[in-house]
Amino acid sequence: MKILFDQGTPVPLRQHLEGHHVDTAYERGWSELRNSVLLDKAEEHGYQLLITTDQSLRHQQDLAARELAVLVLRSTAWPRIRARIDEIRSAVNKMQRGQFREVEV
Repeated sequence: MKILFDQGTPVPLRQHLEGHHVDTAYERGWSELRNSVLLDKAEEHGYQLLITTDQSLRHQQDLAARELAVLVLRSTAWPRIRARIDEIRSAVNKMQRGQFREVEV
């Protein structure tokens, strides 16, 4: 799966998502884009999943009309996220086109 990390998603998580291609918004030069533009760009470039820590994204965007799945991590703290790696990996592997899911970390 082609995955994009939004700003705030800890980059070390990438190492735990074996078998997936992961880029960051920063690496793509998209770190300053507003959510709607970022979602458009991600879809245009074939990303299938956005992993973000932006808990308000669901309320700001119409995600039902999107091809892109969105996984929200409810913390930016790497130690908390690292402790839930198995749950996050499982959620990533189950995500389907257009789906929205939150992982409490």
